Amino acid sequence: MSDTITLAVNGAAGRMGQRIVALSHADPELSVIAALEAPGSPHLGRDAGELCGIGKIGVAITDSLVPHPDVVIDFSLPAGLESIANVCAERQIPLVAATTGLTPSQRETVTAASQMTPMIIAPSMSLAVNVAMKLVRDAARALKNLPDGVDVEIIERHHRYKEDAPSGTALKFGEIVINEMGQTKPMHGREGHTGQRSRDEIGYHALRTGDNVGEHQIIFGMLGETLEVSVRGHTRDSYAHGALAAAKFLVKQRPGLYTMADVLGL
Repeated sequence: MSDTITLAVNGAAGRMGQRIVALSHADPELSVIAALEAPGSPHLGRDAGELCGIGKIGVAITDSLVPHPDVVIDFSLPAGLESIANVCAERQIPLVAATTGLTPSQRETVTAASQMTPMIIAPSMSLAVNVAMKLVRDAARALKNLPDGVDVEIIERHHRYKEDAPSGTALKFGEIVINEMGQTKPMHGREGHTGQRSRDEIGYHALRTGDNVGEHQIIFGMLGETLEVSVRGHTRDSYAHGALAAAKFLVKQRPGLYTMADVLGL
């Protein structure tokens, strides 16, 4: 591998894919050599740089990966991630998988690729979100044995175009809490005469508003006080910067499944 890391972007015409192309083109350590979209996309054949507003970069959007990049970043759809994961496994290309909303079967297929090549699959590429996950784990671990119990609720907000709810990030926060505290009853919103809140509940609430790029609040409610861990994205670039940091980390690793905690040294 040369000093410059060569990169392919899967889902290059999407909102996040465009930001990955733009930011990686501006990074002297990176070089975009392939931009991929699904077969039938109206963007096939267009210059990826022109599409994202930075001018021509000499990389046309295609529906198949012809060159051999040092790493692939995927911000596509579940089927697109499943497809590129198979390609990366076969050709042993490191893969940063940032697509959420996978079915259990799709996740199993994608994860299996890590047996052949280095992979990061994460519910959020945001560096701040991944630090928040550590804070939530520490809080859950410290509070789990309080005699009066702790009520945990997770509120997430995203843009009107998001197709899955709760977000993959919210579910990951919940998984972290459950692993530490043992709740067995997920509650997705509440309506009607629900009765008293049981101790084994963990609540999820999904808001969809405007162009919100992502907010998460993890609330630990106790008798007499409340602890909240909040993280807010201001622009999509927060996710793009995290994905680029993950790509730079991944090209130095052996085959296997890694996390954003590995990237951050947590």
